[in-house]
Amino acid sequence: MSLELLTIARRVAVQAGELAKQRRYEGVEVAASKSSPVDIVTEADRETERLIRSLLADARPDDGFFGEESDASSSTSGLHWIVDPIDGTVNFLYGIPHYAVSIAVVEGEPDPLTWRALAACVVNPASGEVFTATEGGGSFVGDMPLQVAEPVELSQALVATGFAYDSEMRGRQGAIAAQLLPEVRDIRRLGTASLDLCFVASGRLNAYFERTLSPWDHAAGALIAREAGARVSGLNGEAPSKRFIIAAEPSVADRLEARLIELGV
Repeated sequence: MSLELLTIARRVAVQAGELAKQRRYEGVEVAASKSSPVDIVTEADRETERLIRSLLADARPDDGFFGEESDASSSTSGLHWIVDPIDGTVNFLYGIPHYAVSIAVVEGEPDPLTWRALAACVVNPASGEVFTATEGGGSFVGDMPLQVAEPVELSQALVATGFAYDSEMRGRQGAIAAQLLPEVRDIRRLGTASLDLCFVASGRLNAYFERTLSPWDHAAGALIAREAGARVSGLNGEAPSKRFIIAAEPSVADRLEARLIELGV
């Protein structure tokens, strides 16, 4: 079942990525703001989600849908598709070639605290990389298996994070990052959570953490990182959620989480 679902996820994500890439080539403008003036959506986000939703409905009409840009639909099969049509919309708007189509299918309700992720695909249309995973089946970029980086001390860890749209929360996150920065190799803020998680899976990053992510931001990337050997969790062993997510080789995750708690994350 998981391989069948992955085949669908990959086909749809690649097709959606082609559409997003074409729209980026044609030129992109902000269509609206959401939670704050810097939380934007483009017409390409909406169009890409409509395509994904249509293709999934054709392939799996009994499954539910939970995406960033449209209303959720319920499931009669017990499965839900969790979709971010363009993760990294600000990068997309500015022409930074680091954005993604993120699609996961989960068993249960569309709640990261309770769902069971079965299959996932994250596509970077600009680079052409396709990251995939199935539960218990490992994770891959193309046909190459992924494996997290070997454990390192925090002083040698390349750590990624992200910041909220809310200015007050962003200020608190920035203060924590400033305190952490002298204690690690360096900090990256790449702007696309799903790809941050895939980069942990591929060993390009040692660790990633963030607060205020929505379910569609991490559903696919979390499974890909986990299947590559990362510990992906919330605080104190909880499931990843809007409250917090961390992904790293398990011993690195333990040390980084402990330090972040000390810093008041």
